Amino acid sequence: MEILKGTVDAVVNSRYPEMSKEGRQLLAEVLIRKEVNKNELILNEGQVSHNIIFVGKGMLRQFYYKNGKDVTEHFSYEGCTVICIESFLKQEPTRLMVEALEPSVIYLFPYTELQRLVETSAEVNLFYRKVLEYSLIVSQIKADSWRFETARERYNLLLEHHPEIVKRAALSHIASYLLMTPETLSRVRSGVL
Repeated sequence: MEILKGTVDAVVNSRYPEMSKEGRQLLAEVLIRKEVNKNELILNEGQVSHNIIFVGKGMLRQFYYKNGKDVTEHFSYEGCTVICIESFLKQEPTRLMVEALEPSVIYLFPYTELQRLVETSAEVNLFYRKVLEYSLIVSQIKADSWRFETARERYNLLLEHHPEIVKRAALSHIASYLLMTPETLSRVRSGVL
């Protein structure tokens, strides 16, 4: 129970810290705890994303395949959320996959419960809006980074803003996330680039 409360507080505090104890309790009551093994797929390509995932413990990554290569879209760890926005909002199959990079404890926030709560709780509605807004902002920042920054700048920003990813994720996943080869990442890390 303690990890549930800590997870709800961490996720809520990162998006909507003013949320009341009662609003947090509404979320905690509908979340479904799931333990996943390292390398386990939580969502596979072709499935419908029925949940927003709250990460209680461990690290997850969202990824897809392009031209036979595995491309990491996003990393999430304790206190973060994972949402495959298009699939979740449309309730249609996704092209993305979600994998546990470590043994993890996650909490699933089902689409049906979310729809019910946004109708009955202004606080949950506002929290949901802030989660969606943040996801859109992160997507735009990432797209701008790919367009305008060098490999070194992208790596340094990741190191500055998300040191947990650099410490815990495989270099091949970090390289694909930063849109570079593992060799380029290695040169960036050693200061050659």
